Amino acid sequence: MKRRGLLAGGAAAMAAGMLPAAPAVAQNTRAATLRLVPQANLSVLDPIFTTATVTGNHGFYVFDTLYGVDAALSPKPQMAEGHEVSSDGLTWRIRLREGLRFHDGEPVRAVDCVASIQRWCAREPFGQLLARQVEEWSTPDDRTMVIRLKRPFPLLLDALAKPDSSVPFIMPERLAKTDPNRGVTEMIGSGPYRFIASEFNSGSKVVYEKFDGYVPRQEAPTWTMGAKVAHFRRIEWHILPDAATAAAALQAGEVDWWERPHPDLQQLLARSRDIRREATDPSGRMAVMRMNNLHPPFDDVRIRRAVRLSVAQDEYMRASRGDDRTDWEVGRSLWPRHTPYFEDLGEAVMPGDLDKARAALREAGYAGQKVVIINPTDFPDIGPLGQVSADRLKRIGMNVELAETDWGTVVQRRGSREPVERGGWSMLHTTGGASAWANPATSFLVRGQGERGWFGWWKSDKAEELAEAWLFAPDPARQRALASELGRLALDEAAFVPLGQFVIRTAFRRDITGILPGSSPYPWNVRRT
Repeated sequence: MKRRGLLAGGAAAMAAGMLPAAPAVAQNTRAATLRLVPQANLSVLDPIFTTATVTGNHGFYVFDTLYGVDAALSPKPQMAEGHEVSSDGLTWRIRLREGLRFHDGEPVRAVDCVASIQRWCAREPFGQLLARQVEEWSTPDDRTMVIRLKRPFPLLLDALAKPDSSVPFIMPERLAKTDPNRGVTEMIGSGPYRFIASEFNSGSKVVYEKFDGYVPRQEAPTWTMGAKVAHFRRIEWHILPDAATAAAALQAGEVDWWERPHPDLQQLLARSRDIRREATDPSGRMAVMRMNNLHPPFDDVRIRRAVRLSVAQDEYMRASRGDDRTDWEVGRSLWPRHTPYFEDLGEAVMPGDLDKARAALREAGYAGQKVVIINPTDFPDIGPLGQVSADRLKRIGMNVELAETDWGTVVQRRGSREPVERGGWSMLHTTGGASAWANPATSFLVRGQGERGWFGWWKSDKAEELAEAWLFAPDPARQRALASELGRLALDEAAFVPLGQFVIRTAFRRDITGILPGSSPYPWNVRRT
């Protein structure tokens, strides 16, 4: 649709090839500072309160986790020294490493870990599955937490090591006691970098400084586990929503790393001798549409199905990623491609046919209710998706308002449960890592938790029964059957609608090394040669 229009405003900046003038800095300061252009503005700081990927990335700078994952996504100890499990599988004793401290100098205690995990469980689908099976949380001493279960929970470590989209980060007990429905604003963690609140300017700049009290593990780093060694004294995020400005800054060496270059500029960057590009997460990201199930018209499943019939994934991907199909593909499933449960459910479910969608909408009795699509103008991965939806929904006869704002406003507004007349919304679009949406425990795309679930609040008791049955299934064959049934149910009721899957190629200056595979711009192990 208007994908290339996103670049028009930056033509002058591209020609100039410069960011706004700034004072010169000494070479030693330059060498000790990493300057990164993140995927979007950091408008919400609490990584437990929101699933926004940019906030999760911020979380990995400031906080650490009890367990992380290696390249095979297997859980490994991180803050934990290790664990013991009783013979009946009902009691887990997790022991913390020695020397762990928060950024305010206080020691990390087991009570901090329990409070943090409990708050995470209150908001996260995987955590909610875990919490239902917990009989008791206890802390016999400052370095030991005990989880006593009602029944064995085979994926307990996988829950504590969850690597993407709402991560169980550990924070001080006083912060973790914050109401899960209210965001924490004081950023005190125990991770490799400290958040510098005095220099934070949402929409412009985020600053982190190395935490000298962090004690890395000894294992080689991979994904979210191992030695999180901070080589840079300081990391600055520069919020540059204009793609041409970001490209010019990277070419000029004014920034070191652009997390998500715009597809239209990838070939330009590829021609530069000073820039390298890399697909850090080969499993890719999935784009999805979400309709608000609380209010008309999308409280009616028949109308959600009519919209699903209208979706032509090729059109969404071309608008967002360009005509070159090298880095994108389609699939009619809420299980991403290249994950264990993917199955394309075919054209009968998603024909991309406007005539069929128009007929289904008439049959459902659509009464012309306003459909408000909240959509970011400063997020090139997502903005074109909303524009395509607005066009196609108008063509099938819906009364559409495209409410375009900055990403931070979208993140704030999507939490509203009010009708559109009082500032609510009807539809939004987002993307997420394929590995994070690979099974019923980790994926909110197929979970029917209603008002306890993700924005849009699809409710399905059957979906929740299937997810729990999958968790305790006796063998892989039964798990596959349950996942298939769950995926079909969620797509049939248009819990989400898949729009395609794509790979992101990050771009950085050639003197930057040590970027690890994964779905986030991890700050550890990265250095300047």
